[in-house]
Amino acid sequence: MQSGNVTTPFGRRPISLALVRQQVATAEIPAGKRADKWKVFRDASEARVLLGLQDRSLAVLDALLSFYPENELRQDAQLVVFPSNAQLSIRAHGMAGATLRRHLAFLVESGLVIRKDSANGKRYARKDRSGTIESAFGFDISPLLLRAEELAEMAQKVAAERAAFRRAKEELTIRRRDVRKLISAAIEEGAPGDWAAIEDIYISLISQISRAPTMADAIKISAELTLLQEKVVNMLENFDNSKKTSSNAAQSGQHIQNSKTESIRELEPSSETELGAIPSKNLKPNAQPPLPFPLGLVLKACQEISAYGPAGTIGNWRDMMSAAIVARSMLGISPSAYEEACEVMGSENAAVTLACILERAGHINSPGGYLRNLTSRARRGEFSLGPVLMALLRSGGEGAREAG
Repeated sequence: MQSGNVTTPFGRRPISLALVRQQVATAEIPAGKRADKWKVFRDASEARVLLGLQDRSLAVLDALLSFYPENELRQDAQLVVFPSNAQLSIRAHGMAGATLRRHLAFLVESGLVIRKDSANGKRYARKDRSGTIESAFGFDISPLLLRAEELAEMAQKVAAERAAFRRAKEELTIRRRDVRKLISAAIEEGAPGDWAAIEDIYISLISQISRAPTMADAIKISAELTLLQEKVVNMLENFDNSKKTSSNAAQSGQHIQNSKTESIRELEPSSETELGAIPSKNLKPNAQPPLPFPLGLVLKACQEISAYGPAGTIGNWRDMMSAAIVARSMLGISPSAYEEACEVMGSENAAVTLACILERAGHINSPGGYLRNLTSRARRGEFSLGPVLMALLRSGGEGAREAG
């Protein structure tokens, strides 16, 4: 084991009380303590955020450990490695000298290694006649052995937080999907209720979701969506119970013919037959919808959509999505068709697509069927909004020849 005597760094490098405490602590490593060096390295890598380390710092630590000849760190072993910067650079995948020195300093500041400098700052080992190392100058890695349990606990904490964050995002995705489909089902079934107001609440909640939400944001919005879901489910249950009551009363003596003579497909011709597209069954959707275009560009290309925004204007993406829902209803597009477009393209891009359809409404026989066709093409990766918007811009915001 190393003596634990406090040493100061060579040259102008300063020493702090924290570094002194780290050196003193290494003298208190329990006798006989051992740890797998690569297990300790994996734990340090997992806990790098808590340690304030970057990936390149870990690459340098990996290189340092590779110069320790054994796989096991032992209390009674010689735990100072003494590679030159040139050797370290090679094992750190050709890292530049200045970068290497910076990340070595990060490792020292994080308390994972200790500098043990010689009188002239060189790194080397002094051996006796039998070849045994008597003293070595370089980087002392004994703090890794001392902190092995601490690093393992930090790694477990980070892993647990990451798993909890993943579950929170999954819950948010499920709640978002459930509420969207329940609202669509309520509208299609004709359930009584102010569904426009509920849809506004839903859009307001969805607009709060950033592209990189924090765990707190995911939990908060998910909880609010859960409350909204419970409200919608209760309204649907009440509507279903009232339908059952009416049905039982009607069975007293007469058969009531179903008065619903038009289906979604009758109001909205199938895009397969109308546009000659290949059916989209059993096709994988895009893993990640593309980023939306700048809102200013969209509004310049699709000028008609502004009239459907709050107070007749659109100032942000939330207004844009609200306007798209109003325009959807005016165009006779079913909620299920728009819902599918949102799932495949993303809410913002689906709203832009609907704005493009509104701009060309005079040239489209069935807006609903047309949207389903574009959704099917987007699912196969064959539809892009860029050419559509550019065509509308060239034509002054109307009359683009072909969407896609």
